[in-house]
Amino acid sequence: MNLARAFANSVQKQPRKTALFWGDREYAYSELWHQAVFVADQLQQQFGVNTGDRVGLWLKNCPEFIPSFFGILQAGAVTVPINNFLKTDEVNYILDDAGIDVLITDSELGAHHRALVAARPGLKIFRVEALSPSPLPPEFPHPVSPRSTGSDLAVIIYTSGTTGRPKGAMLSHGNLLHNVESCRIVLQTVSGDRFGVLLPLFHSYMLTVGMLLPLLVGGSVVLVKSLHPARNVLQEMFQRQTTVLPAIPQFYRSMVNAPLHPPLPLRICVSGAAPLPTQVLQEFEAKFHIPLIEGYGLSEASPVVTKNPLDGTRKAGSIGLPIPNVEVSIQDDAGRELGTNEIGEVCVRGGNVMLGYWRRPEETAKVMRGDWLLTGDVGYRDAEGYYFITDRKKDMLLVNGINVYPREIEEILYQIPGVKEAAVIGMPDNRRGEQPIAYVAPDDGTVLEEKAVQQFVRRKLADYKVPRKVVFLAALPRNATGKILKTALRDLPPPA
Repeated sequence: MNLARAFANSVQKQPRKTALFWGDREYAYSELWHQAVFVADQLQQQFGVNTGDRVGLWLKNCPEFIPSFFGILQAGAVTVPINNFLKTDEVNYILDDAGIDVLITDSELGAHHRALVAARPGLKIFRVEALSPSPLPPEFPHPVSPRSTGSDLAVIIYTSGTTGRPKGAMLSHGNLLHNVESCRIVLQTVSGDRFGVLLPLFHSYMLTVGMLLPLLVGGSVVLVKSLHPARNVLQEMFQRQTTVLPAIPQFYRSMVNAPLHPPLPLRICVSGAAPLPTQVLQEFEAKFHIPLIEGYGLSEASPVVTKNPLDGTRKAGSIGLPIPNVEVSIQDDAGRELGTNEIGEVCVRGGNVMLGYWRRPEETAKVMRGDWLLTGDVGYRDAEGYYFITDRKKDMLLVNGINVYPREIEEILYQIPGVKEAAVIGMPDNRRGEQPIAYVAPDDGTVLEEKAVQQFVRRKLADYKVPRKVVFLAALPRNATGKILKTALRDLPPPA
């Protein structure tokens, strides 16, 4: 079984059913399948894509994302979703690292196309405007590609690393199908469900829970056109009778504060990508009487690892229990399993664990101990088997649920003339979860301005990575070995 065949099964069962809602437009399963086949044919015949080739998918949330994703797989190729907030240099790095010669994108990102082609001669741009809706027959018109099996590479998700260089987590067809099935069981997903999708589809959380899960069980996706204003988002979802909402804590906080009143069509809400504050959980369930399920995952695990149970105790502050057919263990540095309430590293084992990092065997070896994936997150298991995270990967920030690693920002700061020292930490932010804050020590006699520093970073990195504040100090605190003490920076009064 592969992902293209799994989607084809849904098409065969109910070709006329609406698979996707997009504003006033509805797309039947058969229409998305025809478009996926068109993409596959174009990739093979016009762009020369062969089995195993990597194809970039650089789109904002739009209907074309879905047939493009499945069309790449139908062609026997590997899908590489690319963060649509990235700037040209960041995208170029992924194109080079993954060896991407064909990029599926659209006119909305067209301002970057010329620069991308100039930096990577031979790059071919496949603009998805060619997928404009047209009358299509409902029958199943095309055989499914037999090229890929469950063990074959399907998707490469690029995730930031502590080195500042993103790494490509290799997910097989089997990895993703395994995670979809586990999520189907734990969320009790049925074909009548409609999933509200607000977050970017390039994110592993949305890719699996927001797109693959509903489409592979024969449900529907309600793809929200715009997140602004928020009241229109909610109105659109409720008008389409959305039953399952996977989102981030900040969105649930906004729902608590919005003038909404039950009953709502939602049967379950799922919080992921960032820790869910206990207060938000309690206020949400008290107001709406809808289960708000917190979970935990990472791209390297396809990505879902744990969930609080839908039926049973949901513990505030806990990431819940392992999802079906996934094992979680708390281990010390030697790989010894720790007991109840002992703090150690959260480790994961199961069919959802990645094949490894793309062309990075040494990096893969650092995070694998036998079959166990070492998450880098620290936590414990209580007496009832519920897991808790007490600390996160060193220095990592979560901005709107997206991983941001300070070193990547720091490396850009050091490119600015006159910067002697630089360090980036996170500051809590009610709307975004966290924001990066930069502490900079200029060279003697150099005067730097905050806006100029921010503009320099913005030219190099995605907007959400730009420091919200830049604080200038004569020197940054260091320990006896010369290492910058970020703990001391965190102890400083927060910048105004």
